[in-house]
Amino acid sequence: MPHIAGIDHVQVAIPPGADEAARAFYGGVLGMAEIPKPAPLIASGGMWFQVGATQLHIGSQLDFKAAKKAHPAFLVDGYAGFCAQLSAGGVTVREEEPVAGRRRAGIEDPFGNRIELIEAARE
Repeated sequence: MPHIAGIDHVQVAIPPGADEAARAFYGGVLGMAEIPKPAPLIASGGMWFQVGATQLHIGSQLDFKAAKKAHPAFLVDGYAGFCAQLSAGGVTVREEEPVAGRRRAGIEDPFGNRIELIEAARE
């Protein structure tokens, strides 16, 4: 039977001209591996990251407004250490109610977009 088999990618918007700040945050602070964009899409700016089996696409949007409700949620191995590392680097980490016994936190990228961090496995 035809069905949806998974999620290929999630898109996050950033303001025009903010590629380097986005690259520094997602690639540097969060440690995601940047992957090449296909040639026909390079001119539009932005960048792509591989996150496990899924990709995170970052793209500029002329009428940019930060996403305060819609968000990607990333599974984090070594959750406590990762959150401590982010805090030490100046990222505000807001602990949220655990779900299904796993800890969760909310952070924002430099543009105000919400990101959720979820403990991959109980430590």
